[in-house]
Amino acid sequence: MSSMTQLLLRWAVLAVGVALATKLVPGIRCDDAVTLVVVVVLLSLFNAVLKPVLLLFTLPFIVLTMGLGIIVINALLFLLVGRLVDGFHVASFWSAIGGALIVSVTNLLLGGLTRSQPRRRDEPPPPPTNRGGRERGKSDDVIDI
Repeated sequence: MSSMTQLLLRWAVLAVGVALATKLVPGIRCDDAVTLVVVVVLLSLFNAVLKPVLLLFTLPFIVLTMGLGIIVINALLFLLVGRLVDGFHVASFWSAIGGALIVSVTNLLLGGLTRSQPRRRDEPPPPPTNRGGRERGKSDDVIDI
């Protein structure tokens, strides 16, 4: 599966999660489909850029709460998108927690659609490579450390 197809599938799964959150969580509302697309793109961007930084800085809190701090970070990102996008409303932090949980569960359940399929038993294994991704036995001028 191409990387563009995987990206579109991930966005579709995220869109399903956000749409479910608008139906199931009081205080979350999305006005139309265009707004939903903007929300999905922004959430994806924030998850790719902001979330790793937030995870790094809050690592002691995450460890102390045995991982529950990640839900708080997801809720804060959800709340931020609700503040930035006209037509997407998140009423409170607790609504954002509910929305983040719905999106997380949806990603967990439907995320298998975006993962690479495992190799079949009758399929030959790929050729062995070194850490640089080149086949063994081939010399290069580059030194891998």
